[in-house]
Amino acid sequence: MTPTLLAAAPTALPHTASDSRLLLAVLLSIGAIVVLITRLKLHPFLALTLGSALLAVVAGAPFDKLLTSFVTGFGATVAGVGLLIGLGAMLGKLLADSGGANIIADTVLARTGRRALPWAMALIAAVLGLPLFFEVGVVLLIPIVLLVARRGNLPLMRVGIPALAGLSVLHGLVPPHPGPLVAVDALKADLGVTLALGLLIAVPTLIVAGPLFARVAERWVGPLSIPETVAPTATEESEKREHTPSFGAVLVTILLPVILMLGKALVDVVVDDPKAMPQRVFDFIGSPLIALLAAVLLGMLTLGRAAGFSKARISTTVEKSLGPIAGIVFIVGAGGGFKQTLIDVGVGNAVSEWSGKWHISALLLGWLIAVLIRLATGSATVATITAAGIVAPLAAEMSTTHASLLVLAIGAGSLFFSHVNDAGFWLVKEYFGMSVGQTLKSWSVMETVISVVAIALILPLSLVI
Repeated sequence: MTPTLLAAAPTALPHTASDSRLLLAVLLSIGAIVVLITRLKLHPFLALTLGSALLAVVAGAPFDKLLTSFVTGFGATVAGVGLLIGLGAMLGKLLADSGGANIIADTVLARTGRRALPWAMALIAAVLGLPLFFEVGVVLLIPIVLLVARRGNLPLMRVGIPALAGLSVLHGLVPPHPGPLVAVDALKADLGVTLALGLLIAVPTLIVAGPLFARVAERWVGPLSIPETVAPTATEESEKREHTPSFGAVLVTILLPVILMLGKALVDVVVDDPKAMPQRVFDFIGSPLIALLAAVLLGMLTLGRAAGFSKARISTTVEKSLGPIAGIVFIVGAGGGFKQTLIDVGVGNAVSEWSGKWHISALLLGWLIAVLIRLATGSATVATITAAGIVAPLAAEMSTTHASLLVLAIGAGSLFFSHVNDAGFWLVKEYFGMSVGQTLKSWSVMETVISVVAIALILPLSLVI
């Protein structure tokens, strides 16, 4: 789901598998992963590793290339998502131990009625999600979501789903996220028109997939305990602490990555010269890794020191934040390894070939191709890039608005039904402490609702503009 995951894509596993053999390999590997986790209670990291091996073997890929493919995907995912998870855990621990997360949660609860909390969380997530990668938004929002649920005595799904929907809708439909930006470039669409239409589609989509679907997900999933290992509650000591960070300081610390990334996006659009010094500077400070690192360093002052922590106490807090998320990093990394194996055995190419035989409208075709690649590879960004490349010739004869709608149709398809081959699936599962089945009934269905509602809005809109 991040650009780093694309770096390894060109290295493919040599194979001679037929389309039917590839399909069998995908179905068997995904089925094996689900059975190993749900029935045999095998750790997801091991299940994903074994599933990747099964996929390569059934697809007929040379066994000596399997390890390289899996390790490449694992490394690319950990290098991107893993580092962000680690920095996010540090910031979350500082927020929790200093009382900063309590301050945000109390402020949201005080100014928002209990019934309006899901809508407030959707709005907060959408604002934060405008310039942020999905993973960055998750690690920033999780402490707040869990504390709002705990203090507001609300089911976790009721506030968690709107927050996830806010992030995901923006990730798939609105530039400056990498998928939409690449599609805009590939289809020669107008960035401003795409941004405006993306926001127009995003608002009703978020309402349906967020606060409204949250009620359904709550019934399907059932009661969830709030995991304290991911976002620990403040200790009694911090609850009674004389010195606590101010609301303004906490807000500035949380929003710093948002501001830096949004600044990068604006400079990229205004300057549009990779060699210009302003763009080079903002490309650096606005990258997710640097932006989150800056927030952690600032948080040591605005959260740790403001709460009266000594230097040793701040160091201990940061150190203790990494232990609980080690398992999450390995699981997400293994999901990236499985996804890379899927790509390297040729599943994406097979989907591209199948799509050439269809005769339907360009918007629906772009959506369907993105859906198939998303289901096969697990990557929204890969699905967007591949689908945009396939339908790019069709965009040459389109109007400005229809080219932008094609970008949005592809983006909507790229979000369809996230499951076990998506690193984001495991990220959400572990952060919310859900089982595989609960994650499928909540997160996966939510992603599908976003995809279907968005294309259902895009198609009729194309008839009137």
